[in-house]
Amino acid sequence: MKFTDGYWQLRPGVSVLRPGTVESVEVEPDGRALTVFAPIGRITGRGDTLNRPVITVRFFSPAPGVAGVTIGHHSGGLPKQPRFAIADRTDHPVRVTVTGLSARLTTGELTVRVALTGPWRVDFLRGDRLVTSSSERSIGAVTDAEGHTFVHERLALGVGETIYGLGERFGAYVKNGQTVDIWNADGGTASEQAYKNVPFYLSGAGYGVFVDHPEHVSFEVGSEVVSQTQFSVPGQSLTYYLFDGPTPKDVLRRYTALTGRPARVPAWSYGLWLSTSFTTSYDEKTVTEFIDGMSERDLPLSVFHFDCFWMRQFHWVDFIWDPATFPDPEGMLRRLHERGLKVCVWINPYIAQRSYLFEEGRQAGYLVRNPDGSIWQWDKWQAGMALVDFTNPAAVRWYAGKLKVLLDMGVDCFKTDFGERIPTEVVWHDGSDPQRMHNYYSYLYNKTVFELLEAERGPGEAVLFARSATAGGQQFPVHWGGDCESTFVAMAESLRGGLSLAASGFGYWSHDIGGFEGTPDPAVFKRWIAFGLLSSHSRLHGSGSYRVPWAYDDEAVDVLRRFTRLKLSLIPYLAAAAEEAHRDGVPVMRPMIVEFPDDPATAYLDRQYMLGPDLLVAPVMSADGEVTYYLPAGTWTHLMTGAQVTGPGWITEKHGFDSVPVLARPGAVIPFGTVTDRPDYLWADGVRLRLYAPAPGQRTRVRVPAPDDGPGAEFEVYHQDGTATVELVAGDSAGYHCEVVRVAG
Repeated sequence: MKFTDGYWQLRPGVSVLRPGTVESVEVEPDGRALTVFAPIGRITGRGDTLNRPVITVRFFSPAPGVAGVTIGHHSGGLPKQPRFAIADRTDHPVRVTVTGLSARLTTGELTVRVALTGPWRVDFLRGDRLVTSSSERSIGAVTDAEGHTFVHERLALGVGETIYGLGERFGAYVKNGQTVDIWNADGGTASEQAYKNVPFYLSGAGYGVFVDHPEHVSFEVGSEVVSQTQFSVPGQSLTYYLFDGPTPKDVLRRYTALTGRPARVPAWSYGLWLSTSFTTSYDEKTVTEFIDGMSERDLPLSVFHFDCFWMRQFHWVDFIWDPATFPDPEGMLRRLHERGLKVCVWINPYIAQRSYLFEEGRQAGYLVRNPDGSIWQWDKWQAGMALVDFTNPAAVRWYAGKLKVLLDMGVDCFKTDFGERIPTEVVWHDGSDPQRMHNYYSYLYNKTVFELLEAERGPGEAVLFARSATAGGQQFPVHWGGDCESTFVAMAESLRGGLSLAASGFGYWSHDIGGFEGTPDPAVFKRWIAFGLLSSHSRLHGSGSYRVPWAYDDEAVDVLRRFTRLKLSLIPYLAAAAEEAHRDGVPVMRPMIVEFPDDPATAYLDRQYMLGPDLLVAPVMSADGEVTYYLPAGTWTHLMTGAQVTGPGWITEKHGFDSVPVLARPGAVIPFGTVTDRPDYLWADGVRLRLYAPAPGQRTRVRVPAPDDGPGAEFEVYHQDGTATVELVAGDSAGYHCEVVRVAG
């Protein structure tokens, strides 16, 4: 939210209280936090303490290398729920010192330095180096013309500093110059709205900021004050955390340690998913024809997804198979399993009035209510739609119990659609603040479903296909990009959304191959296939048209076969990247700046990405196959052809539909599996370790996980004089092979 009229003036009716000099500092008894009291204006005598508001700022550390800041005006308000779940630690060293000139809090390499003389100033330092700062006009306790109150903070932007993240955002990848509202909305991928809003940003200067508020948070990234990032929340206080780097990976590790790391997902989920699509006409005969068509064309398929109309129209959701379309759901599910397939079904958290669950939920108190006690309803999406109240533990058990029936029937996972259109003029069972519940609802919804799957299938065997999220939602993967058009432009905006989500701590991400709205022309569909199969998860899905490749042309079948098999051969590599996401919070898809923070050319790259640490992918977004991408320094090797290209520099190439720039990093050791018709196999058995342009004397450790969370295998690869030797140093592998691919020089 913007409060100023240019640099000098406030907007009409707006008043702001800002801290002046520091009046006093109190160190907490345990010596791990300090509170600063800063009246507005200067205190020159006792009379100046009268009628003088005081801004109170507390500094603390919830984890090593993380500084917490709470800015408050009036503190007498009632506590509001919900709150983000924060892993607050008290076992790490924190040093607090106060001298005549400054008060300091040090955690890890990060120091917060508060000036005790002169105008208000707080510096965040890594050693002696300034990371960012809060200065004289940064903090404000604001009252607008209608009497609403807000608190804002502004942190300095350095010369050339770039800002990323804030959830899955489809506009400009670099957020500088933007106003971003953290407010979940069902707005598709072609607007400034977002399904997944996360009040966290990652700075290219090597730090991150998380605003610990589930309600509406407004960010002005160099858009109100060009030299600062402003963030504001309604009310009388604001809490945020600043995460030290120095690298983007370090920031993401610290942030996800505080808000939650992505769970492991089952091996089978990395294979190809095929959907009925949304409004298409389908029954078991249609589904069987699709699956037979894939098999006849030698197209490996891992998961079949049933979208909304597996249930009766106007009944969403009642979790009952439409008897006219699917008279034998148990038998159908059994037959699909016999073909080696997993099954996903679409759900959402809304209850149509016509669903039998509406009256059941109303009687039991499981649906969100209006202030007068009546059930909140509207006619958008479903007639008379109500909303499950996940703040009620009994409602959680009720909803999960309905899903358990489907699991017992043979369903393997759920597409948790929607969860964004959450009303704010309602009453929640546990008294939660409606503004805070608007975004947080997505967390409770996906948590309910994911934890049921973990309880029923076991840890590592739960997976969702989720659309809505907020901070912490990364714990319940996988997330997909939502409703995009079927164009090259939409392909690019989808990638920007995925890059922004990755910079927000989400480890896995997918999107609708070919786009959702409309029917892609064959060129769009075939180009999107390569992008989709070079993502952590891959799904063919659309709105009113099927996404089976033979509906487009024969070449689409060949392209899908080629890239599906390429991905399946890369599962040992992708699984290792997924382990890093689960263990450290570093995503599978990585913005270029995450892997190459010291290369200034990577700051604005939004049409390419790193898939894991060692593969660069540049999706082709043109019918004629021309693509331009940037290579960091070194000799890179095209994975599909073995051709080598040397960076740093921009490369322009032309690719057929069966090709895409996917290049191995200099010195990379990529493990390839020997199975290319399914993702769930013993990845280390017979694995082929390929070295790409290694340096003489290079010694590399490579871990290949096991699909069942077993020990896997670890290899040490040594290169000298154009040959490579490999040794199994941990775990188990029934045979392996190593080769050098085109040594540079």
